[in-house]
Amino acid sequence: MEPLLILHAVAAVLAPALVRRFGRDAFFPLAVPPACGFAYTVRIALTGVPVESHHDWAPVLGLGLSFRADAPAVLMMALVTGVGALVVLYCSRYFAATAEGLGRFAGALVAFAGAMLGLVVADDLLLLYVFWELTTVFSYLLIGHDPASRAGRRAAMQALTVTAFGGLAMLGGMVVLGEAAGTYRISRIVADPPSGGPVPVAVAVVLILIGALSKSAIFPFSMWLPAAMAAPTPVSAYLHAAAMVKAGVYLIARLGPAFGDLAGWRWTAVPLGLLTMLLGAWRALREYDLKKLLAYGTVSQLGFLTVLFGAATRDTAIAGAGMLLAHALFKASLFLVVGVVDRSTGTRDLRELSGLRRSAPWLFATAAGAAASMAGIPPLLGFVGKEAAFESLLTGRPADTAVLAGVVLGSALTAAYSARFLWGAFGDKPGGEPVPVRPTGAATFLPPALLSVLGLAAAPLAGRYGAAMEGYTGTFPGPGHGTHLALWSGAPVPLLLSAAALAGGALLFRIREPLARAGTALHMVDSGRVYWALVRGLGRFSLQLTGFVQRGSLPDYLMIAFVSLAGIAAFSLLYGPSPDLHPDVVLWERVEQPLIGVLLMVTAAVALRVRSHIVLVLLAGLTGYGTALLFLVHGSPDLALTQFLVETLSLVVFVLVLRRLPLGPREDRPRVPFAARLTLGVVSGAVAAGAGMLAMNARQATPVGTLMVPAARETGAANLVSAILVDIRAWDTMGETSVLVVLTLGMTGLVFLRSRSYALRVPQGRTGDDSGTYWLAATLPPGQRAVIFELVARLTFHTVMVVSVFLLFTGHGAVGGGFAGGMVAGLALVVRYLAGGRYELAAAAPVTAGVLIGLGLLLCTVTAFWGMLAGAGPLDMLPADLRVPLVGDLHLSTVLLFDAGVYITVIGMVQDVLRSLGAELDRRIDEGEDR
Repeated sequence: MEPLLILHAVAAVLAPALVRRFGRDAFFPLAVPPACGFAYTVRIALTGVPVESHHDWAPVLGLGLSFRADAPAVLMMALVTGVGALVVLYCSRYFAATAEGLGRFAGALVAFAGAMLGLVVADDLLLLYVFWELTTVFSYLLIGHDPASRAGRRAAMQALTVTAFGGLAMLGGMVVLGEAAGTYRISRIVADPPSGGPVPVAVAVVLILIGALSKSAIFPFSMWLPAAMAAPTPVSAYLHAAAMVKAGVYLIARLGPAFGDLAGWRWTAVPLGLLTMLLGAWRALREYDLKKLLAYGTVSQLGFLTVLFGAATRDTAIAGAGMLLAHALFKASLFLVVGVVDRSTGTRDLRELSGLRRSAPWLFATAAGAAASMAGIPPLLGFVGKEAAFESLLTGRPADTAVLAGVVLGSALTAAYSARFLWGAFGDKPGGEPVPVRPTGAATFLPPALLSVLGLAAAPLAGRYGAAMEGYTGTFPGPGHGTHLALWSGAPVPLLLSAAALAGGALLFRIREPLARAGTALHMVDSGRVYWALVRGLGRFSLQLTGFVQRGSLPDYLMIAFVSLAGIAAFSLLYGPSPDLHPDVVLWERVEQPLIGVLLMVTAAVALRVRSHIVLVLLAGLTGYGTALLFLVHGSPDLALTQFLVETLSLVVFVLVLRRLPLGPREDRPRVPFAARLTLGVVSGAVAAGAGMLAMNARQATPVGTLMVPAARETGAANLVSAILVDIRAWDTMGETSVLVVLTLGMTGLVFLRSRSYALRVPQGRTGDDSGTYWLAATLPPGQRAVIFELVARLTFHTVMVVSVFLLFTGHGAVGGGFAGGMVAGLALVVRYLAGGRYELAAAAPVTAGVLIGLGLLLCTVTAFWGMLAGAGPLDMLPADLRVPLVGDLHLSTVLLFDAGVYITVIGMVQDVLRSLGAELDRRIDEGEDR
């Protein structure tokens, strides 16, 4: 299963390049990953399930990459991969050859397919949550595919907000459930549900249900799905009919055998599902946009599925499995049919469509088969599922009888809007002229036709399908009363109920116009308007709160932070638990330490009296250098080197910013007196030192530092700091690198809104002038140029770069590492820029910052999973001993590759800062834009 996920990820990364090379024909090779996934699904379905795999991620925390393909997972895998492959092929002719943003769309679509595949096979709650949120992010990108569409942007934001809110609630429930069960493995939780503490488990279950209901657009979270119809039709067919919206239903189906008996489960899922089924179907009867009609029909059907799986019995589960498959087939087919109608006629408004039954007979036949399955007409799979649903609720219990009555009413409404769809899209309208139809390719017709035919072909095989699902349905408690999937179960009552639902649907269709007017008159509350009213109200409240607490004064913010720190610490010491303190304090071990400490205090005190921005920055830099000296005298040269490099680069960044501010002393007087600021600084320092002493005194466990030395020896590293960063806690380093990248991109993006792919080129005639040739392609005015500085910058640049590479290679055994080497290389770029300006920076770093950052992160990620591909764990560093002629024996490992990724990423971040705060600001100054 892991190779399939990797294949989807690789295809998503390559998608933009393939689209640039082949245009929309790139969708043909991009359909290969989901097609391979479907082939794999068929193989394991024939050879037997379940199929499991596990790789340790963080064994101490019990985290791992756990995947499991059992009966319900195989069903969802077939839908995700099979429908996904057809939708990707459909895209090859749905979009115009010159469509903008097609590469980005293709990458997001394939990435979504991979994320959805990971979601359905994940056997770990936290891993499932990761894929859950990935589907949320990719669906946001797909719904908002067209940045020029306001409706698309609003719909994408609405879908993201609602589903992310539910996802956060679900995460809390998963953590509580995992801790109560003692494991996060879903299969183990279902096999042995936690029994200790019913209240925490019940709360966890309700929180998980909130996430599931929001993902599947169940009331009161239904508003986002119809709004998402602003997305392209292939997105609607895949995400909102066959894949993403099924995720919530799938999660309910997965956990139903373990928690279906809880009152909070059944009395939450079943009533809300039934209400959603009725409201969605009622709304579909008065929609004129074909996609909107199908969208509300999808909401209704999702409510139906939630009722069946939420009831959590053996009988309703088998009926739910039948309806889940049937719904994916007929609804995906109908959405794709709408796409063909829209592309061939230019409209989706059923009031404007007429005569397509004769002008597009094959398309009509496809739609008729899918719509008949949706309405529950025999001998189609939708009829099989609906019959089983009616039979499963015939228990004689009053609650089930009431639910059955609601389901029959909802089925009648479903039959009515199914007929309305067929009549609206293909029927002859009184007084209407036949709509001209443009021809479409086979790639847009075959996918919906195949899905529609499968709805007919799968019905006779329903019994075998039900038998294959018995491994799942048998996990529900209770024997049930023998509900099974068949074209006719032999029970007359379900058949009579089906006939009544179809007759009711026919009657409702006959009075469709009065019914639509009545629905409009009775419609008083629009959930979409309620949502946006809440969003606007929250925005106004946030704006007022921000204006009240944030006045734009950095000194005020610092004062509030330090006063809060001192106040909380004082309260904790006075009124909190008072441990018996016996701090073992050593004032100093070497004479250099107090001297450096005194210098630091004097520098900090002088900084309080300084009123010049540039001098204040220099003094702050001196405190950083002093801290580096403290690291050095404590025997930590790695930390000292890193601190020196970071402080130097920070000074450069501050200077680049401050050059647009007055360099002289500030004319305004500080609002807080010197004595108050000095007192607050001393108190804050004392609080920080005291907190550290208190924490060390209260320690009961063995310090983790004592475990690091033997662990570093096991890795073969002579440098303990490097061993911690790239061996022992490599995941932390990977996460921190990603955070630094996000911070850098955010900072530079806030300064100037400009693409990171733009290239600086040396213009003709800037490499010299009549007086001679200069060492650098300088953009500085002649009066600001220093020939000595230019000469030194050019002569030392390559040497410094070699030193940076040396630090990269020696980091595992001596002082250095990828981060330090990257900072040294970044400082070399800084010197070139300061000596010659922005065009000299372009000559020194011809590769754009975005490419470097992406390449570095990709190298780190590939190295992270290299161990897993070799049969070990993720980020297990694999050694390799090589004998090189004339050099000797070399001991290498994937640590070097990981560190090289950090090295390249750091260079890219420095270059991005220089191009935004330096080169871009220079350009605007030269062109008179920055005034």
